[in-house]
Amino acid sequence: MQTQLKVVVVMPAYNAGRTLRLTYEELPKDTVSLVILVDDGSTDATLEVARQLGLEIFVHNRNYGYGANQKTCYAEALRAGADIVVMVHPDYQYDPRLVPQIIEPIVRGEADVVLGSRLKSGSALAQGMPWWKYISNRFLTGAENRAFGLTLSEFHTGYRAFRREVLESVNFALNSDGFVFDQQIIAQVVAGGFRIAEIAVPTRYFPEASSASFSASTVYGLRILMLLARYSLHRHGLWRSRAFDSLRGRYTRLPGAAPRAAIDRRAPAPALGR
Repeated sequence: MQTQLKVVVVMPAYNAGRTLRLTYEELPKDTVSLVILVDDGSTDATLEVARQLGLEIFVHNRNYGYGANQKTCYAEALRAGADIVVMVHPDYQYDPRLVPQIIEPIVRGEADVVLGSRLKSGSALAQGMPWWKYISNRFLTGAENRAFGLTLSEFHTGYRAFRREVLESVNFALNSDGFVFDQQIIAQVVAGGFRIAEIAVPTRYFPEASSASFSASTVYGLRILMLLARYSLHRHGLWRSRAFDSLRGRYTRLPGAAPRAAIDRRAPAPALGR
């Protein structure tokens, strides 16, 4: 699929030297205008490979975390003039060839955010997802659907596409520098009234692919439940949070106002002094 829109792929990288080239080579170059890699303090050959590939590279001065990496990714993609921003993990876990499919609902004007769901096709376990991760994913997704009023198959994917206006509107800079950033930005998207769609994507599980440990996943799950509690309080007006206030939600345009240019044309010319 070809589009006139500028599609920028962002890659939040940490020790992805073994898989970065594989991921980049499968990106559909006729769809992607620019690839930005943000390195979060890697200690392997990630930067060397990125230079060889000619990517736009930004380097953190230390390891700040996955959420902090995404903040830099999105800020630099917007600065580069992106109309659509697609996050593709450079660990080759998600299929890079699906970029045209994941942006299609945005290009058609049917969605503002698109998630690549590993659970939509029902084959995540067969593709290697650990059983405990599958069960926790299903449980948390159910809780999020209830809190957000949605019916998505998965919220915990790292394959995501955003329309520019979404990233300009939500306060993603206020989010965590850790993994819970992924769900915080979804809560902000929902609070901002943006439309979310999803497509089914296959996934790969192998030693080089990123995968959180059981203990880290447990902490992540608890933080998501706390996030949902805060969002519910905000939604019902019991506890307001700046993080869920979008720029778009702060103001409305009154109908009937004449455009500024029209007002200027009607204004009389100033009298010239003698």
